[in-house]
Amino acid sequence: MRTSTVNTFKDKLPPISQLGPFIALAIACLVFGLTTDNFFSGANFSLILQQVMVVGVIAIGQTLIILTAGIDLSCGMVMALGSIVMTKVADDFGVPAPLAILFGITVTAAFGLVNGLLVTRIKLPPFIVTLGTFNIAFAITQLYSKAQTVTSVPDSMTWLGNTFKIGGTSVAFGTVLMIALYLVTWFWLRETSSGRHVYAVGNNPEATRLVGIPTDRVLVGVYVLAGVFYGIASLLSVARTGVGDPNAGQTENLDAITAVVLGGTSLFGGRGMVLGTLIGAIVVGVLRNGLTLMGVSSVYQVLITGILVIVAVTVDQLSRKGAR
Repeated sequence: MRTSTVNTFKDKLPPISQLGPFIALAIACLVFGLTTDNFFSGANFSLILQQVMVVGVIAIGQTLIILTAGIDLSCGMVMALGSIVMTKVADDFGVPAPLAILFGITVTAAFGLVNGLLVTRIKLPPFIVTLGTFNIAFAITQLYSKAQTVTSVPDSMTWLGNTFKIGGTSVAFGTVLMIALYLVTWFWLRETSSGRHVYAVGNNPEATRLVGIPTDRVLVGVYVLAGVFYGIASLLSVARTGVGDPNAGQTENLDAITAVVLGGTSLFGGRGMVLGTLIGAIVVGVLRNGLTLMGVSSVYQVLITGILVIVAVTVDQLSRKGAR
């Protein structure tokens, strides 16, 4: 009786790939809380969330693509292009901020459409496609901006960078938007048929096609939706920095992939939870914040992040072998 009770309890536990991000976050918070003076403060936690909100929103789109067994190396530069487009359209042509923002998001969604069509129609590997569009987005960003930062930004574009008080702690509106986007995406993936199709395509595209689900349409939709998230991240970047920076986005693609992998989403597709990506992004933010408070060089921050990524992928690979 006792053995069967233990087995039933084990069966109810989430997979280690889902528990891992939460365990890593708890350990990181405990270590830095014991070794630094100001880590456990509302102001510091608010700062961490503000620091990760741009990468966090990019990582939502990256999660959707990785769930389909793809990858997007262009996400960071597409985000940078979106920020330049929306700020320059507003500055150069006097377009109202809402329309300029919409125009920027349309451009990032168009890049997603191009990526999706190349992957589905020409059957190019997502790695190669998005590596190419990474360079294209970088070139367009530099040419359109003339490698100059856009500093004349309407106040309405920076509103999400403003804060409000919760119990004496300042919380950015952009942080609230990031969390809301995660909750909406989580609900969509979990509770709707179209969301479950994303998992099905990543798990077994041929079987999915045979049951009548249009796999190519799902893939194109995922890449376009990811582009929309990159556009929202563009707005958050402008809101946080107050400028349109043509040199932004050059490392955000790797940061987003790191958040997704640390969050427990399998690089082989079909398995993962978008809320885990949020925890993964926060883990990276906590590590960098805690190590900075300890006075550790940024080189070691990159080193530790790289080790964590390798460990997370190793755990995923071993769990896949164990499931066979």
